[in-house]
Amino acid sequence: MRDNFSIEYVAQERFSGSPKYTFPKLINFAIDGVMSFSTKPLRIATMTGFFVSILTFCYIIYALIVYFFLKKTIPGWTSILISVLFIGGIQLIALGIIGEYIGKLYIENKRRQNYIIHEIVE
Repeated sequence: MRDNFSIEYVAQERFSGSPKYTFPKLINFAIDGVMSFSTKPLRIATMTGFFVSILTFCYIIYALIVYFFLKKTIPGWTSILISVLFIGGIQLIALGIIGEYIGKLYIENKRRQNYIIHEIVE
């Protein structure tokens, strides 16, 4: 059964020689293919930013508990840790959002059609 997002193709056997693509070239080719047709990697970056921010928030709570209740911290450790983690989480989220916005502009700028031709009837 054929879905709406595929093209049926049967590859013929290679006529002569061997492929000139090395493994690193194939990896770069695959990355270009994913990045050219999708904003999913940018969405993953945004979700990673939110995930890291949640972990950061939990670690900030831990640092505050250690500082106020256990009193086993080096002076200045808690304030520096909280500042760095908070700013880092905010930066990851902002970078992901900006990346998604630029990705949407990039896709819109290509001016590809919003549909796929399933069948041509003559």
